[in-house]
Amino acid sequence: MGAVPELISPRSPRVSAARRLAKRNFRGKERLFLAEGPQAVREAAGHRGDAGATLVELFTTVDAAERYADIVGAARDGGARVHLADEAVIADISTTVTPQGLVGVCRFLDKPFAEVLAARPKLVAVLAHVRDPGNAGTVLRCADAAGADAVVFTDASVDLYNPKAVRASVGSHFHLPVAVGVPVEEAVTGLREAGVRVLAADGAGDRDLDDELDHGTMGTPTAWVFGNEAWGLPEETRALADEVVRVPIHGRAESLNLATAAAVCLYASARAQRTGNPR
Repeated sequence: MGAVPELISPRSPRVSAARRLAKRNFRGKERLFLAEGPQAVREAAGHRGDAGATLVELFTTVDAAERYADIVGAARDGGARVHLADEAVIADISTTVTPQGLVGVCRFLDKPFAEVLAARPKLVAVLAHVRDPGNAGTVLRCADAAGADAVVFTDASVDLYNPKAVRASVGSHFHLPVAVGVPVEEAVTGLREAGVRVLAADGAGDRDLDDELDHGTMGTPTAWVFGNEAWGLPEETRALADEVVRVPIHGRAESLNLATAAAVCLYASARAQRTGNPR
């Protein structure tokens, strides 16, 4: 109680540096990104990468510092520089309409694709042509929930560190290995050479997910390739996959959105792998 904000001006150099991270070119140059809200900052504070602690700086209002004292304490214990700031400063840094009082500056945490392959993954989500950051972050969250071993963002997809993608993942950025900027063909070829069956998820697929499950073909190591929600996967990407699989629509819905379809596919593979039903 009674703490005085340390950063009272949005023109502070530290505030200006953090604000620039809303732009992709500055994120790439500094290899830093923003994580907003208690859940994302909590996960960032507990994460360590190859370069050490992932959370390097935390901006918090006085009220948020009191409400989330455990998060602020974890940030300090991890070596992050913690700044008390007034609400105007947080609003200036934040990319949300209603900031929650905590904004963290984090180191990039993506992994080389070769490292993902070396771990012999059993379940992988490949975002091949996903341009909407909210969709990308939600698919990452679905992959995390389904127990996937890794996620691959190809060079045709949105930036992993886009603020909207980070918010949509609700902390899953910090939970599993993610490779970025991998050409689609390289991703498919590398996964196949690592013993992973590659399935393209597409509403116009020749194979039905229910049939795949009934025939016992889903228990092997699998990578699901997901495309753009509006126009699906290009034919050249579909042709790279071992099979093109559709999620059956048993009712009258026109289609499923990308995140829902991804969740259905990933959970189907996860269940088949847990029950040990490869063929």
